[in-house]
This record gives sequence, C-alpha cells and structure tokens, in this order.
Amino acid sequence: MNTITSLLEKINNAKQLDFGSIFSEAIELYKKTWVQGFLLQIFTMVVMLPLIIVLYVPLIGLMVAQQESGYNDQEALSTFLGGMSVLYILFVVIGIFVLGTISLTLQASFFRIIKRMDYNEVVNTTDFFHFVKGKYLSKAFVLMLVSIGIVIPSALLCYLPLIYTMVPVSYFMLVFAFNPEFGTGDVVKASFKLGTKKWGITIALFLVSYLCVFVISMITCGLGSLFLQAFLWHPAYLIYKKVVGFNETTDAIEEIGTAVE
Repeated sequence: MNTITSLLEKINNAKQLDFGSIFSEAIELYKKTWVQGFLLQIFTMVVMLPLIIVLYVPLIGLMVAQQESGYNDQEALSTFLGGMSVLYILFVVIGIFVLGTISLTLQASFFRIIKRMDYNEVVNTTDFFHFVKGKYLSKAFVLMLVSIGIVIPSALLCYLPLIYTMVPVSYFMLVFAFNPEFGTGDVVKASFKLGTKKWGITIALFLVSYLCVFVISMITCGLGSLFLQAFLWHPAYLIYKKVVGFNETTDAIEEIGTAVE
C-alpha cells in the first residue's frame, strides 16, 4: 500500500518514459481488455440513460408535435424551456451529479480491471461495480466537484490553463482506483504531481490515441467508438504502472480481504 509520501517520492524519482514503447504496450494490453472496455461503455450508457430520457424525451416530443402539425414555431423551444419548473431543473442537476459520480466509479473500477488483466488475474463482471459503494461514491463525488472547480475556471481563462490542467485532472480516477484509502486532497496532490511530471508524454499519447479512435469511429459510422473509447485510458494506466508501480504482495492481501467481505 502506497502512502502519499512514498507515492510522491516515486514520482519525483521517475525515469524518462518512451512514447513508442508505451503506445505499443497499450495496444497489446487493449487486445486483452477490449471486451471489458466495450462493457464499460454499455454500463455507462445504461447509467446515463435515465438522464437522457428526462432531458431529451420532452424535446423530441415537442419536435414531433410540430412536424405532425406542419407548423414550425420558432418560439416554441424558448417557451418550452421557460416553462420548466425550478423543481424539474433541480432534479436534472442532481441527476447529473449522481449519475456522473457513478460513471466515475465505473471508470475507476475499469482501471482496476485493466491491472488485473495485465497481471493475468481472473476478472468478473461484478468487478465493474467494485467502487460503486457508499464509502467510495462520496469520495468520487468530491473529486468530481474538484474537477469541475478546476476545469471551468481554466476554460474561462481563454482555455490556455485548461490545456495544462486537463492532464492532472485525468489522473484523478486512476490515482483513486489504486489508492482508495487516500483522502481527496492526497488524490488531487498525487494526480497533479504525476500529471505535471509526465505532462508531455501524457498529452502526446492521449492526442495520438484520440486521433486513432476518432478516425476509426468515423470510418465505422460511430460504431467503433463503443469498442475503442476505453483504449484512451490504457496509456495513462501504463504511465502510472511505470512511474508508481504496484505492490503486488499487498494487492494480493487486499484482494483476499475483498473476497471475504
């Protein structure tokens, strides 16, 4: 088990990483995890489905009604949005935070699954919900609020700070996944330390990975994104693995403890 001090020390002493090596390893690792990556997208869609229904079904109904009547009222949308009650808007906002938190815990669980498959361990479908528990959900919720509190001001400042902060923020769930005992402040501190130390290779790997996923998704009319979207997390996992590493003995003991629970 890492302490925040030992983790920061490992990051400080990290050696330079090779772009080509990590990208190649990410592809090989993805060959093992692509099914689980697909399931992650399905589970995420299922989690977000209630919010999609609440947000878009009324709008779709409005457009269908206009098409059937043959009358296109330009002010109908404004009237519809203006007629929304405060209770409805509050419900939507709460739904966004709650379902967003669950999605983040699914992402953290997926990092854990990647690690297990990387070490040729057995993976079950229930592993996707490892962090969907009260003690983890509250921490993921706070991390989501911290992310919003960092990203929105960064975007408002002409987007330039966002280019820097998006890398450390992207490590929040990764650091949390392998150090769930850390406090929120420690997760943020470790993520910014790792993101700053390996900012260049992280952003380069993400851009190349995203470009590959985007091109293939366009070729397959979007269908490929269901299978390839999870690939974007593999390079970050490998960077963490090479910089921080895993205490395999401790992890094995923790897995036994989890099984007993």
